[in-house]
Amino acid sequence: MHASPELPGLPNLRELGAVFDHTAVAAPRIRDLLPIYHDLLGGVFRGGGDNQLGGFRAMQLTYPGGSKVELMEPLAGSTFFDSFFELTRGRGGVHHLNFHVDDIDLAVSLLTERGYRLHGLNLGDPRWREVFLHPKEAHGVLIQLAQPGPRDAEPVPSLDAVLAGRGRRGNGIPSPA
Repeated sequence: MHASPELPGLPNLRELGAVFDHTAVAAPRIRDLLPIYHDLLGGVFRGGGDNQLGGFRAMQLTYPGGSKVELMEPLAGSTFFDSFFELTRGRGGVHHLNFHVDDIDLAVSLLTERGYRLHGLNLGDPRWREVFLHPKEAHGVLIQLAQPGPRDAEPVPSLDAVLAGRGRRGNGIPSPA
C-alpha cells in the first residue's frame, strides 16, 4: 500500500534532495541513436564506457540548459536488455529516468515505508549506489534513484573510443556497426 502524498510526517524524495538528472534511451546499437540525439538534436558527447557487471555500454550527451540523455546498448553476449527489447519489439526506447538523491539509504527507507516494490538495489560501490522503482509501481516507467559518490579523475574518452570499446572500463569489443 502506498501512502498518499498528503499524509503528514512522510517527506517526499524532493524534500530529501532528489534532483532529476537524465533520461536513458536504450537500443540494440548506440549507433542507431546517434543520428537523432547527437546529429539532429545537437547533443554534445560528455563521456561513456562499459559496465561489465551490468552488461551494457553507455554514453551521455548534454544539451543547452544542462539536460542530459544517456544512450545505452547491450555488450556482446549480454542479456541485460532482453526483456526490455522484448517489450519494445526489438526497437528499444526510453529505458529509465534517473534522479540523484543525497542519501540512498534514506530514500530506500522512505520507499519501503510507503510500500513501493524496489528492484535492482545496488549499494556495494561507493562511487554509484542505486535502486530502481519497478515499472509496475510507476505506470510502466523504470525510475532509477542514485547517489553518486567520489570518483577518481579519469580522462574523458572520445565518442569514437567508446564506440570502439575503449571507453571507461571498455571491453575492447566495438559496438555493432
